[in-house]
Amino acid sequence: MKISTITIPGSPSSLFATVRSVGAFNVACSFAALWAFVKVLKTLRWRLKTTQLRGPPRSSLVYGVSNDLLPSKDRAALYEHWAKEYGVAYMIPGVLGQPIIILCDPKAIAHFYARETWTYVRTPLELKVMEVSIGRGLLWADGESHRRQRKALTPAFSNAAIRRLTSVFYDSAYKVKGAWDTTLESSKDGNAVIEVQNWMNHISLDTIGIAGFSHDFGSLDGKHASVTEAFDTFVNDAKASAVNEAIILLARAFPIIANIPSKRKNMSKKLGATMGEISKHLLIRSRREKDANVKETEEEKSIIGLLIKAGDEDAELHLSEEEIVAQMRVLLLAGYETTSISLTWALIELSQHPDIQTRLREELIMFGADPTYDQLKANLPYLDAVVHEVLRLHPPISEFIRLAVADDVIPLSEPVRTVSGEMTDSICVAKGTLISLSAGAINRSFAIWGPDAKEFKPDRWLAEGGISGKAKEVQGHRHLLTFVDGPRTCLGKDFALAEFKAVLSVLVKNFVFEMRDGPDTKVERVRAFLFRPRIVGEDGTGVPLRVRRYE
Repeated sequence: MKISTITIPGSPSSLFATVRSVGAFNVACSFAALWAFVKVLKTLRWRLKTTQLRGPPRSSLVYGVSNDLLPSKDRAALYEHWAKEYGVAYMIPGVLGQPIIILCDPKAIAHFYARETWTYVRTPLELKVMEVSIGRGLLWADGESHRRQRKALTPAFSNAAIRRLTSVFYDSAYKVKGAWDTTLESSKDGNAVIEVQNWMNHISLDTIGIAGFSHDFGSLDGKHASVTEAFDTFVNDAKASAVNEAIILLARAFPIIANIPSKRKNMSKKLGATMGEISKHLLIRSRREKDANVKETEEEKSIIGLLIKAGDEDAELHLSEEEIVAQMRVLLLAGYETTSISLTWALIELSQHPDIQTRLREELIMFGADPTYDQLKANLPYLDAVVHEVLRLHPPISEFIRLAVADDVIPLSEPVRTVSGEMTDSICVAKGTLISLSAGAINRSFAIWGPDAKEFKPDRWLAEGGISGKAKEVQGHRHLLTFVDGPRTCLGKDFALAEFKAVLSVLVKNFVFEMRDGPDTKVERVRAFLFRPRIVGEDGTGVPLRVRRYE
């Protein structure tokens, strides 16, 4: 009997010769078969180790239920509808049938957030997108890197640090007051239509510039700021947005697709480059000032000072040059986008609810002088209630998705029915599982917040029993997920709240706001860099309100 032998190549050249003899096509087929085999094994392991939950059927073979979510004006309502039908935890089919577990249960969400950055991390697609726009900073990092970066920045957001910055918030607010007074003086009937969202953007940018980096962008004084131009390119374009969303969805299954050129990707690159240039310029200037012993004692307590200190080679919590610039880009993004969105929503809600606006103004006038930081926190209960009701109904970032990098068991506060019909009070999650939750759905859930969950009702924060028992189980700040929870709790939460309250107090005390076309004017959420409010029928992200002085 003739026995055939296989010669094992002993050098790269002999290996190449072997590959040529076998044929490139056969080698490619072998690798494809191996990849498919590994994929099947992973899928089998996932199915064996993950609780199979019920959920909505796919409406598209390729996109799963994304065709339902993408065109929806209120995705949070869809998530809540599915929770009512399938329970507080369910599965939705994602791109190419990839399952995503949706959590709508306070106990499960608390467990999830407690393990974020370690067991649950950002997806490869998220990391790729974030790296382009804001770099490898605090929002990008996970695990030990996240802990180190957060600890280095924490002193800049202490009560003492924010207390010193409160005057900056008021300075920005009074600049707007002065500009609006001038506009109203020139009007015939004492009122004017003002596009408020643009002004809130300028307040937020100038404030973070001065408070964070000792730099005045001057946008409230009419100066051109390249960063505002970069952000303003993210205007809503329905057709382009649909294409971009389709690319993003497919990229969840195949991250390499994110490299395909698109309008939004180009805008993200431009934004990242612009913020990077600004950050490097401010960093170089601040280092020169430090070397010249200018404002040395102040800088060690400021955001830019702490970043410079962390850049020293012998620093206990050393940050690389790339990480320092990334932190500055993150702060510019957070300072410009999130606070301005919340302030705009506040003016919309107060315009739609004149009785609430009047009551808030009465509290502020009765209080007298501009409140200090500590008074903003503790001595204006109705202002606090209005602010938190805005944050409850309109979280600037409303959806989160994470990837499990280890097996886990998530507890539930109430049992759910599995695909097999069994009831379970916990979910087994295998490594590689996608987990998602909607802050908007949780913050406005009838099951959690009661029958008036969708109403703008600040009194819920003041009345005894105004916060339902189920809502009290949500462990985020004031039972909200607006600032997230766990290791990723928003580091600038107290900074944002103080700025929000200070600016709103000045504007409401001095001006009366009305919807331009009456209290029933429709408002929608549209995609800019983040989702922003827009009056239906307006271009871009326009929010024109009728404004007059309070006399």
